[in-house]
Amino acid sequence: MIETFVIGAGPSGLTAAYILAKNGHDVVVCEKDPVYVGGISRTVNYKNFLFDIGGHRFFSKSREIVDLWNEILPDDFIDRPRLSRIYYQNKFYAYPLKAFEALANLGLWESTRCMASFGFAKLSPIKAPRTFHQWVRNQFGERLFSIFFKTYTEKVWGMSCDAISSDWAAQRIKGLSLGAAIIDGLSRSLGLGKGKKANGAKSLIESFRYPRRGPGMMWEAARDKIRGYGGKVLMGREVTGLTFDENRKVWTIAVRDAEGRSESFEALNVISSAPIRELMSNLKPTPLSLFQARALQYRDFLTVVLMGKSSVDLPDNWVYIHDPSVKVGRVQNFRSWSPEMIPDGVSTCLGLEYFCFEGDGLWNESDASLIELAKQEITKIGLMRAQDVADAAVVRQVKAYPVYDDDYARNVEVIRGEIALRYPGLHLVGRNGMHKYNNQDHAMMTGWLTALNIMAGKTVHDVWQVNEDAEYGEAGFSGAQQALGGLRDVPRKVA
Repeated sequence: MIETFVIGAGPSGLTAAYILAKNGHDVVVCEKDPVYVGGISRTVNYKNFLFDIGGHRFFSKSREIVDLWNEILPDDFIDRPRLSRIYYQNKFYAYPLKAFEALANLGLWESTRCMASFGFAKLSPIKAPRTFHQWVRNQFGERLFSIFFKTYTEKVWGMSCDAISSDWAAQRIKGLSLGAAIIDGLSRSLGLGKGKKANGAKSLIESFRYPRRGPGMMWEAARDKIRGYGGKVLMGREVTGLTFDENRKVWTIAVRDAEGRSESFEALNVISSAPIRELMSNLKPTPLSLFQARALQYRDFLTVVLMGKSSVDLPDNWVYIHDPSVKVGRVQNFRSWSPEMIPDGVSTCLGLEYFCFEGDGLWNESDASLIELAKQEITKIGLMRAQDVADAAVVRQVKAYPVYDDDYARNVEVIRGEIALRYPGLHLVGRNGMHKYNNQDHAMMTGWLTALNIMAGKTVHDVWQVNEDAEYGEAGFSGAQQALGGLRDVPRKVA
């Protein structure tokens, strides 16, 4: 019998396991991947080129999360300048925007239309906006929505902005308004505002910390420390069944390894960062909310990595591709994340991200076809020439983003209610575990607070109040006391 069984070795699961193991609690982590920990925050190694799956800035408003990063990985962070741009209609825009550059690129007439559209939206806002389109239109105006939000967002989600819930916009763009963007853009254009405080909107930060060999360093170190404290991290294991014994109040977890061998564990608590749809399908007794779980949708993506000696100087960390003439949605420049991710220190290594659904046409394309497409599109955009590409690789990522459609919130609410009533000791954490599009630091906080609940033997913290830009972030646990309803007994340090 173990105290806590953790499904998934991503940021939330490993954080929970680390806090528990460090404080002397018995914990086992089960990870489906046979090689990598970190989930979508892992670092893939291909011929000593290192790839970050999605790009992970280490920036948080929570002092405790920053301290935890330093504790787990004390000597391996580097400070990196943030430099990103938007590509739209054959022109590049600094992101965050520089006012004069944007004005020159758009032209006086288009800029005037954008400001008029913004003014009209403020004078005639859509009441109670339900969709992403309506929310952004209210905040920025219809013209800016069509230029800087519509194409990229629909590439990411594979659905109309009118079918995406306004929840996603409110959480991902929270704290950023046109007024703030204009003021920030003017200050950047005039060379002002250096040394911006870290508590500004996340979209506007100018620098971030980053592990010198990618985010996977953090999670590999966390895995090793969990083992050092006596916990277990089992790789290449897939959970095939979760059965709750109502009489004994014990969970039995069925696991299958890469060779098809079966294992079984008993635990008092289960922490799951697995996609809710998968978790609920494995539960016994069969959930009444299985229909709602199966209705939850996910967006997948793949990265085509191009490597070679490029003649194009590219200082960006990443470039958002808002142009509808190409399929690629974003381009990562791994050398700008960290030079140590490039084995010779001089080659260019670009990751072209294509958003898709598992099993659709793009997902099912051969690696060779995807590489050819990426070479054509990177040449068209002008970030690298096809003839400069010496090698390439494709990395696929399933269930990268939980989809915020019209029904997701109701479905999750029903599932949460049933878990609370019928499955005590089952804790949901992280992005897919909670079906919440959160950042790495927020996912970690859900794992941390869940560990504290288990250590306390009761639900002290409402983990569901940790959202994508939660108020707790202003001051870590002290901020959590306000954001989570005046919680008490929140330790400043975990011993």
